[in-house]
Amino acid sequence: MSPSTRAAVTVNGTSYRWPLRPVVVVCIDGGDPRYLQRYLAEGRIPHIARFVREGFAGVADGSMPSFTCPNNMSIITGTPTARHGISGNFYLDTRTWEPVVMTGPELLRGDTILARFAAAGAKVVSITAKDKLRRQLGKGLDVSQGHVSLSSEHAGRCTLAENGIENVLEYVGMAQPDMYSMELSLLVLEAGLKLLADRRPDLLYLSLTDWVQHKWAPEEADALKFYEKLDDAFGRLAAHDITLALTADHGMSDKSNAAGEPNVIWLQDILDARFGAGETTVICPITDAFVGHHGALGGFVRVWSRGRVTARQIIDAIAGIDGIELALDRETAARLFEMPADREGDVAVIAREHHCIGSSARNHDLAGLAGHRLRTHGGLSEAKVPMIFSRPLNDAYKARAAAVPLKSWQIFDYAINGTV
Repeated sequence: MSPSTRAAVTVNGTSYRWPLRPVVVVCIDGGDPRYLQRYLAEGRIPHIARFVREGFAGVADGSMPSFTCPNNMSIITGTPTARHGISGNFYLDTRTWEPVVMTGPELLRGDTILARFAAAGAKVVSITAKDKLRRQLGKGLDVSQGHVSLSSEHAGRCTLAENGIENVLEYVGMAQPDMYSMELSLLVLEAGLKLLADRRPDLLYLSLTDWVQHKWAPEEADALKFYEKLDDAFGRLAAHDITLALTADHGMSDKSNAAGEPNVIWLQDILDARFGAGETTVICPITDAFVGHHGALGGFVRVWSRGRVTARQIIDAIAGIDGIELALDRETAARLFEMPADREGDVAVIAREHHCIGSSARNHDLAGLAGHRLRTHGGLSEAKVPMIFSRPLNDAYKARAAAVPLKSWQIFDYAINGTV
């Protein structure tokens, strides 16, 4: 059957037509709009410039907190975090008072767009840089049916049974990348290119890693080198007669002072001094297994009380701290930022653009920052992301984009339903 005669696929309340051609969505992890703005002005990324000129480009609101997992899950489900439930890498289980890792597929609420299309007969591919995302992105996806789900972190370990593909490094012609390298992202794109050429799947989701943006600002040579490589890969992708959609999970801000030292608010130490040790627990939801490039410091943390300190008292204690933008109780934070209230702390705390928040100084290892300014994310200041399509929008979606704010979690909707 032709795409125009295939039935629409409904995912989490949104109806998607059958793709007219392969749709490739790329999440440029840490892809702050300021990188693109600079390199477009300098004429250094000609393929993206062509998409901007001939397709569509705008700046969208990402999901809060502006971390990797929440935003990837929003993109892949087409819903805000309040709906899919993944609001960071950790939340606190107050029954055990232990942090719970939020990267398991069992914690993801609702279906993914890839799984629902696969069930309807589409061929889909999901490739991510870090394996922490792979299982959630691949939730409900039966790779025995010809679909692919892999991470470049574990590219050398892929099996047909778990990933739908084997011998990935030989297939792509690359060595296993280091976790702290731009090649970890480039392998995602090269594998996507090979699979697009060889299998021409209907939907591809390619999610990169933000090591480069954590390390280098837009004006630095290594950042430009990375974006030129991205631009080259995007040009080769677009040459396959596809719809290419580019966005990011979050932006990136410099959070160091004039001397190059991190502007850190050690919130657990502050609350312990105010209320006593053990009365509150600060969780930094940016934390994962690879924190060398940010020291587990971000612009958003959650605070839980053991019961003797109220949310109001915590908010009042935080209110006067230089560098804090907002301190909100659970209900207010969940309502304002469409986050799941049952996984929210008693208080959500957001830093200003050039500050970050940690728990206790003794719990953070900043050795990996040696020689680099701290650049990280999590707050409202990093919640703006690019939204670019290689093809123009149809009239209905063009009017929609002009009338209401763009949301990054709607990128599959725009790419599938909204392009010509």
